[in-house]
Amino acid sequence: MAVAIGCYVLAAIAGMFFLTNHVGTVLQVLLWIVHCVVLTLLIEKLGAKESSLYAALFIVAASLMSVLVAGIARDDLTLEQRGEKVTATVVKKWLDPPGVSKSRDYNYELKHQDGTKVLGPALRTAKDRFDVGAVLTVIEDPVGELRPQTPDQAGATGNVLAAGGFALAAVGADGWMTWRGSDAARRRDRWKKATPDHEALARQAEQEEKLREALRTYPVDRRGYIKVPPEDYPDLSQQRAARIAWEMGLRAEAWGNKGSWRFKESVVEEVPLD
Repeated sequence: MAVAIGCYVLAAIAGMFFLTNHVGTVLQVLLWIVHCVVLTLLIEKLGAKESSLYAALFIVAASLMSVLVAGIARDDLTLEQRGEKVTATVVKKWLDPPGVSKSRDYNYELKHQDGTKVLGPALRTAKDRFDVGAVLTVIEDPVGELRPQTPDQAGATGNVLAAGGFALAAVGADGWMTWRGSDAARRRDRWKKATPDHEALARQAEQEEKLREALRTYPVDRRGYIKVPPEDYPDLSQQRAARIAWEMGLRAEAWGNKGSWRFKESVVEEVPLD
């Protein structure tokens, strides 16, 4: 089950990565919600039911981060492969408007030396690096889909490693919940072993009384033994039966029983008491 869940998590990450540019945001949100519900149900089967929802939320969050960072890495790789280095001039810059996040990036509108606009969205940096009129080298997407980047910004290695790290964290949470489930199962087993089975104890007491009655009333054979069929006492061991017989002044024969328990005041070989 743990291996199956791990494979499912990786498959979900890969599937959402490929669907990112093909389906709308609303459908993506619905798919992530369904993914979280399915994960919760699967993780419950590992045994750690009390924390399955929190584990599922963590796995979904890590998976989402992996998909987002992998998407950035994909754009970086695409720009590296088909991008062209050009010399451009900053003609306008502006700061992102205030939002929920305190982080506000700087945006730069660029033009080629011949006055034409650099294709794609505006160049973006986390810090104010360029002034209007600055001349710089950027990598331009000839298709115009990707944002231009400076050579020091380009490079997908870090994002690829980060995406892999988030995916590993998601799978690691599956392993952690597997350990939690197995530990909970061991604790339940120990509790069951420590808790007396009242029904079994009642059956055993009933069969012990039945055996005492048999030893008092069964006739002896020609050799002086009282024979008792053990299948009538499935919850009693032969050692326990020997103890009951000893309490009544008899001994249990350990030799030559041929499918029966035999009891007598003196025997050839006595069954050890429990």
